[in-house]
Amino acid sequence: MDALAARINAALPQTQCTRCGYPDCAGYAQALASGEADINQCPPGGAEGIGRLARLTGRPVQPLNPANGLEAPRTVAVIDEAWCIGCTLCIAACPTDAIIGSNKLMHTVIEPYCTGCELCVPVCPVDCISMENATQERTGWAAWSQAQADEARERYEFHSFRRIRDQGENDKRLEEKAQAKLADLPAHSQITDPDALAQKRAVIEAALARARARRGNASGGN
Repeated sequence: MDALAARINAALPQTQCTRCGYPDCAGYAQALASGEADINQCPPGGAEGIGRLARLTGRPVQPLNPANGLEAPRTVAVIDEAWCIGCTLCIAACPTDAIIGSNKLMHTVIEPYCTGCELCVPVCPVDCISMENATQERTGWAAWSQAQADEARERYEFHSFRRIRDQGENDKRLEEKAQAKLADLPAHSQITDPDALAQKRAVIEAALARARARRGNASGGN
């Protein structure tokens, strides 16, 4: 991220709600810095947020684009514990790890960490999550402090790091299993036909090659 994008990112509320049309606040900041996005695409920042972005980018102030949403009071997610089935989908969707629980056990929201992004709502299969007004009439930056934004960014960055780390560890385990199977394929397969075994070996080798390529691309991007 270049210097301008970093300054823009620091000026965003860090709700990670994706209403701007980008996967996270950092993505929107980068698009703004490169001139690919307008300054009026962040509903959580509201009018004050647009003013901040106008000053940083030198662009004229404009109204919030209604296609991205409306400026409104900040909400927090509330889980109806009587209906929660413990599917963990909301936990995976939460960008700041504000939902705790485990598989087949009740989930609950840690209110101070919830940014009101609403990303947990559509993934809930039993519709047991509602969004409740947490700031009454206060909207935009009047409903969200810089300290909260900074904490939300830190929690999102750790969430992203942990997700990538966990995925890498899982990929490594799967690759090790595939390599062990490949080392003695006849012992790991019920197939005895040589041609079928050769075909299966080719499939495993191709999968391993793709895994190594993904790992190489990830390393090259860092």
